[in-house]
This record gives sequence, C-alpha cells and structure tokens, in this order.
Amino acid sequence: MFFPPKPSASLLALIAANAAPLAGVLLFGWDAAALVLLYWTENLIVGFYNVLRMALVRMSPPAAHASKLFLIPFFCFHYSGFCAVHGFFLIVLFKVADPNQAFPSPSLPGPLVFVELLGGVFAALWRNLPPGLLWPMAALAVSHGVSFVQNYLLGGERERFTLKRLMAQPYKRIVLLHVAILFGAMPVMLLGSPTPILALLVILKIALDVVLHLQEHKPAQAPAPASANARP
Repeated sequence: MFFPPKPSASLLALIAANAAPLAGVLLFGWDAAALVLLYWTENLIVGFYNVLRMALVRMSPPAAHASKLFLIPFFCFHYSGFCAVHGFFLIVLFKVADPNQAFPSPSLPGPLVFVELLGGVFAALWRNLPPGLLWPMAALAVSHGVSFVQNYLLGGERERFTLKRLMAQPYKRIVLLHVAILFGAMPVMLLGSPTPILALLVILKIALDVVLHLQEHKPAQAPAPASANARP
C-alpha cells in the first residue's frame, strides 16, 4: 500500500478512527454484525459531510448556485432511500434488529418518505446498538470532519470539485467498501465471529479506506509550463 512521505492529519485521523473497532472486538466481544452495523452508520456521517460539501462548493457564474436548491434535496432524498434499503438488508442478513420495526408505514408525502424510511431503519438499529459502539461512531465522525476541513475547506477541493462529482462520490465508497466488508463478514459470522478473523476484517477495512482516501484526495497537478509543451 502506498503512503505519502508525510501522511496528512486527515489520513492519520482516518487510520486512528478505523482502529477503534479493534477495541470493540477485543474488549466488548463484538461480532461481525456489530462491525457491519458500525460501518453502516459511517455512511450516514459521510452523507452529512457530503451535503456540507455540496452547499459550500464554488460555482461560476454565481447564478449557478441556484441549482443547489434542487440538487441538494434530491441527493438527500435519494441517499436516504439508498441507506435505508442498505440498512434493512443488513437487519435481515445479520439479524441485528426486528425487520418489522425497521420499515414503518409511510406517513410523509412525496420524496420525504425516503427520509422517513431511513429514520425507521436507524431507530431500529439504534435500539440494538452493541455496548461501546458510540465511541467508535464519534471517532469516525471526527475523522471525516478533519478531512472535510483539511482537504475540502483548506486544501482547495472546494474550488476543484463539482456538484456532479459530489453527488456520485459517496455511492462509490459505499459500493466498494461494503461489498468487500459483506463478503468478509458473512463467512466470519458463520464461523462464530472468532476474534482473530474479526481483527483481520477491521484491518481490511482500514486498508480499503486508506486507498480510497488517497485516491479521493489526490493533490491537484499543476499545469505544465507552456515552454514544456512547445515544439522545438
């Protein structure tokens, strides 16, 4: 795995936050379902910071900012539905909550139903949180906050990123990470969630997250000097 010569504060915070679940495995007896539940809650943290990125992204001309009035709510509704279905799938697969309580009868109109469904899934999972899960959740929230400030606000990504890129970015992360995590967690669960293999699952998640972080936050390459492109 490639690490930059001087790891950034956001990369170090990411590694530290993702190492926190090891304490849950070693000290609180977490199983594969608890880890998958923790990583699902991280998707909600990612979505929260992505909404902030969309709201603060630079756009030109200034009138283009009006498109945010449609695209940000659209992302919220779509992402809520996506996370709700994903969470419900985890509930059924890993039996971490009662599926009948996860999807209440919709009562809100229009696309607000997706937010309501996500709330139902989150409430069902919240009632079944394993002991000690709040601290790793907080660590992951801080880690993503450090990345938001360092890379987006101070690192120039606010000027380079586009709304189109920001709308698609969280889905890529979810698909790549959670497909790998699910394929790793399912056999671990069938084996009775032995501690050494659970620790390897955490390490796998750290490795994948580091790779995605480095790819997402590549420094902008400066344009080549005109003289370098000139023909002799």
